[in-house]
Amino acid sequence: MKMKQSIVGLLAFAGSISLTHAQNTATLQADKPQQVISKHIYGHFAEHLGRCIYGGMYVGDTSRVPNTAGVRNDVIAALKKLQIPNLRWPGGCFADTYHWKDGIGPKAQRPKIVNVWWGGVTEDNSFGTHDFLNMCELLGTEPYLAGNVGSGTVQELADWVQYVNFGGESPMSKLRVENGRKEPWKVKFWGVGNEAWGCGGNFTPEYYSDTYRKYATFMSDWTNTGGLFRIASGSNSADYNWTEVLMKNIPNNMLSGLALHHYSVIKWDKKGPSTTFTEEQYFQTMKSALFMDSLITKHVRIMDKYDPKKNVALVVDEWGGWYDVEPGTNPGFLFQQNTMRDAMIAGATLNIFHNHSDRVRMANLAQVVNVLQSVILTEGDKMLLTPTYHVLDMYKVHQDATLLPLNIKTNNYTFGNESLPAVSASASKDKAGVTHVSLTNVHATQAQEVTINIEGGQYKTVTGTVLSSAKLQDYNTFAQPNKIQPAAFKGASLKGNTLTVKMQPFSVVVLELK
Repeated sequence: MKMKQSIVGLLAFAGSISLTHAQNTATLQADKPQQVISKHIYGHFAEHLGRCIYGGMYVGDTSRVPNTAGVRNDVIAALKKLQIPNLRWPGGCFADTYHWKDGIGPKAQRPKIVNVWWGGVTEDNSFGTHDFLNMCELLGTEPYLAGNVGSGTVQELADWVQYVNFGGESPMSKLRVENGRKEPWKVKFWGVGNEAWGCGGNFTPEYYSDTYRKYATFMSDWTNTGGLFRIASGSNSADYNWTEVLMKNIPNNMLSGLALHHYSVIKWDKKGPSTTFTEEQYFQTMKSALFMDSLITKHVRIMDKYDPKKNVALVVDEWGGWYDVEPGTNPGFLFQQNTMRDAMIAGATLNIFHNHSDRVRMANLAQVVNVLQSVILTEGDKMLLTPTYHVLDMYKVHQDATLLPLNIKTNNYTFGNESLPAVSASASKDKAGVTHVSLTNVHATQAQEVTINIEGGQYKTVTGTVLSSAKLQDYNTFAQPNKIQPAAFKGASLKGNTLTVKMQPFSVVVLELK
């Protein structure tokens, strides 16, 4: 009986492929390389929120969980394998209530504060500037510090820059040495406030742009950093006026990057569950995720008007899926499970970033451990890797590779009266000359066959990796941590200059062409 059911299932799968064969076509222009896809698009975000820092990344040096200076060794190993290029800290909303001097010096003497944004819990400041920057050194990643503009002062942020970056003699560098660190960390990336339109102070764009100019003026470019990369608090999703005002009012030479925040959310008041969602809820989540393409296009159009040479980067430093918290957990901790839906969000969003990498040169997935669309979940001494982790691991071949134009005409994924493109794609060539093509089939029920015509290049072999599962709602658990993991992909064939790819429903594929 089981064998008969399997045969029927295989026939149904084959039938779904044949139905979609003719409509998914693409052209890969292998001889027309474009800009480099910055590795910093693959950045991450660690806020003092829920169990992201405490219990997630940091357990303290007296913990039984194996650690280095209090940071979990298993998390360090997993993030190093992922090759994360930068890590944003300490927020998020927390950044604009954070006073960095509370988190330096002997831990027992650090003041305790209340984390008013996330759960009203007591923050003991045991994880501070030294802990974070030393952790970044362990990870081999660049720190991205979010400065306090909402409740801080210009002097406070200027002092922080001097404390972490100045190698000469000064009050702040002396204080750093007294706290055990002789050499500066040379932090390049700095956020000048966070969500200034909301939790960062409810500024108007006009007031914030003037405030930014003031703060940026006193954030000195110490010679050993190679110049600070100062990032303004940018738009809340489709607030195009915010971008217009900031680009108009802030001189390009004072602005390295303009932030953008956009979450894949159904409705802010009805986000829906993270694991028991319906296909309709999945479709609406993917509609929000794919809106990122239109969003970037419109913000870039405004930026191009004031910065035609594209000197200012668009920095999408908060993105990812956002659902209701897991039942029984603190609503202020934003803990949610990570399913194949999250893999679809990650694959499609990264393809969008690649294809806009002339302007999108930095991004940060929210968040790295135990919060929102995490790549890692922890529970006591246990750790697991989520489907999102696996997508980023598969896609890391695109880091600092050169974008190759991949123009795709795809089927629609239709639900009710709305339609979305079923297949998302991007391609690049790495420094060794190897071409990689990443494809995400977001369709919940139909397999897709994609025919890619290759122009200006000749390849002899194709290999690949796929991430897929039996159900969209599937996820890894501590009892089954490897339920979803990448596998060798056998659905690609290369004949001359024609590449044919047969994809399962809701799957992510990365191909290597040589």
